[in-house]
Parts: sequence; C-alpha cells; structure tokens
Amino acid sequence: MTAPLKAIDGSADLPALMNDLATAARAAARELSLAPPEQKDHALAAMERAIRTDAQAILAANAEDVAEARGAGMTSAFLDRLTLTPARVDAMADGIATVRNIADPVGVVTESWQRPNGMTIERVRVPLGVVAVIFESRPNVAADAGVLCLKSGNAVILRGGSDSFRSCRAIHDCLVQGLREAGLPEAAITLVPTRDRAAVGLLLSGLNGAVDVIVPRGGKSLVARVEKEARVPVFAHLGGVNHVYVDGAANLDMAKSIVLNAKMRRTGVCGAAETLLVDRAAAGANLKPLVEMLIDAGCEVRGDEAVQRVDGRVKPASEEDWDAEYLDAIIAARVVDGVSGAIAHIHEHGSQHTDAIVTEDDAAAKKFLKEVDSAIVLHNASTQFADGGEFGFGAEIGIATGKFHARGPVGVDQLTSFKYRIHGTGQTRP
Repeated sequence: MTAPLKAIDGSADLPALMNDLATAARAAARELSLAPPEQKDHALAAMERAIRTDAQAILAANAEDVAEARGAGMTSAFLDRLTLTPARVDAMADGIATVRNIADPVGVVTESWQRPNGMTIERVRVPLGVVAVIFESRPNVAADAGVLCLKSGNAVILRGGSDSFRSCRAIHDCLVQGLREAGLPEAAITLVPTRDRAAVGLLLSGLNGAVDVIVPRGGKSLVARVEKEARVPVFAHLGGVNHVYVDGAANLDMAKSIVLNAKMRRTGVCGAAETLLVDRAAAGANLKPLVEMLIDAGCEVRGDEAVQRVDGRVKPASEEDWDAEYLDAIIAARVVDGVSGAIAHIHEHGSQHTDAIVTEDDAAAKKFLKEVDSAIVLHNASTQFADGGEFGFGAEIGIATGKFHARGPVGVDQLTSFKYRIHGTGQTRP
C-alpha cells in the first residue's frame, strides 16, 4: 500500500517545490541521455517485475480512488477510465516488456550523405530532454509515460489527475524501484506530489526553462488550458471526435461488428467512435440494423431526420452533436451522400484524431484514406485500435493530432528529436 498522502497541499512553498523537482529532472535528463541501452533496459525489466509483484497494492490504492470518485458522483465513463483491474495491471506490465524490447532510438543515424567537398553529414536521434505529462483520471498513463520517456532517454515529470492520486503514487513507487535497481537517478521519473492545481500552471510556465515539451492527456478543458498558457512546445492531443463511415459497398455483418466495437468496447477512451455516417445509397438496407443494434446494446442514438425515421427511440441530433466527444454510450448518426459526403462531414466536424471506413469498394477506401486528414485512418477496422500498444509501440503518451514533429500515437521514436553530426577532414568554407 502507498504511504498516507503527504500534507503538502496548501502548506508548502509550491513554486520552490516545483523548481526543485524540475532542476533534479534536468540533471537526470543529462544522465539518461548518456545511459547505455542495457542500463535502461535493466530498469525497465525491474519496473515490469515490480508492477507484477505489487499488483495488489496498486489495486488497493486504485480502489480508494474509485470509491472517492464514485462518492463524488462521477460518471460511469469516468469511473471506467479511472478503474484498474488485474487484467489492466497485467496489460501495464506487458506494455513495459514491449517497450523494453523496442530498439533503442537514441544515437540512431536516420540519414547520412556526403557533400562534394568530402564532408559527411549524419542525422542522429537525440532525446527531447525533460517532458512534462499532464493527464487526467487514467492512472496507467503514469506507467506508459514513465517507461516511454526512459527508453527514449528523457526525464519526465508526471502530473496526474487528483482523482487518480493514490493509484499514480503506487505505480510510481514501482517505477522508482526499477530506476534504483539499475543505478539511474530517481528524478528521471518524477511524480508531482500534490493535488494542488497550481502545480499545473507552474509546469506550463516551463519552470525557468527546465521543461522542454508538454504533453496534455485529458479532456477539452485541460488541452485548451495547456495550449493557451504553455510557454514551451506542446504535443497537441485534441478530442477524439471519431467517425465510422459505412459505405454503400460495406458488408453489413462486418459493419455491425466494427460499429459496435468502435462505440461500445470502451466508451471513455479517446479512440471511441462518436459519430456514425451511413451512405444514403444503401441506407434502406443498412441504417435500421445498425441503429437497432446500438440502441439494443444500451447506446443512445441522436440522429438526423433520416435516422429518426428508422427507429422511434432515436433522439433528434442538434448541431452541437456533430462536434461532440461524448466519452459515453451516446453516438450521433447521419446519412451522407457517399464517400465524398462522409469526407466533407469529417472535414467540417472531425478533430483529426481517428476515422474509419467500412467498405468492400477499394476505390472508395483509397479515396477515404487519402483525403481524410486525420492522424489515424482505418479501412475495415475499429477506431478503438487508436492505441500505441496496438501499433506495437508497447504504450503511448497520447495520440498527437497536430502536424509538427509527432502525429498519431506518441511512442519511443516520437519522443526523440535529432541533431546533425558532421565529419570533416579539415574543410573550411571559401
């Protein structure tokens, strides 16, 4: 079990505390950037063992968090994001093992060429430095972010949501055990030890240049605040207003399976589908079965007039519904004019996160995959595959929806930058 919560909330000099954490993380980042792959992998192996060994302590801490959140009246979707189970703890440990087995990116030469004057230029992967990860409710992010940053040679400062405070501390204890066993600085993975919301503002300030990049992982209000206030670069992670388009040439059984999984497997994850688009050309055959399936599974459907006509249980959709990230058992549904109509709707209302087409028409699939400008686009597969683990990354810090540096699942490679190494033989510039 984790130690009792420290009484530092409101009673400590928070700016001094945060500056001390950042200074230590900065020093740790320097050491990590030079650490050999074997040492980092030793730490990761020890972290995996600690997670498995201390699973009951993690679950006990999480049970306290969940009980507190339930008592505060949090939604079922929120509670699902917060809750850890034995299977989810195992998945956390499995993710660490996968990350350990990924090739170390630091020092990899991605390009090399020779200039006419004989100089050789190399482009080499290097760590970013100190990464601040600000996240809400989902405690497994502490492990994902910690191990990904370690593998890529970065120090990380974790600021979890107040609702998952105990869970994050229990997970962090396991990560620190691994660092200690491998002889790496414990400040390489730092957990902000307070629920005080002012800590977020201090992280966003960059802490006197100690923080190199910020990754927000949470709802729209968190991301909006980070993008508004951050004084350092941000890996944008906008809401997952994700679409499944069922084309006229779709296999209905496949479409039903994909739509149900995309919406209902876990409604509170960012890869959940929030809007169903159905091709008008086959709406007569496909729309009613899809809508009935969703409603019978416990999903509220909010539709346009065509969708409302097929089932009296459908609620009218408002204009706001087309832009909504519900993170709940609710979906907006609309009939569109073919793949071009679907693309137009996604362009207007999507968040450039994850969108899918279900079709047996290769031309329609190619058009959709080419023209939908989202970080992840899928053909005949569920949007719930929008996850770094499913990409083979072991874990992810988030799904970046911006267009600079990293896009899609942010894994080990995306947490590196590069520098140029130039080898000469005495050349001078005329």
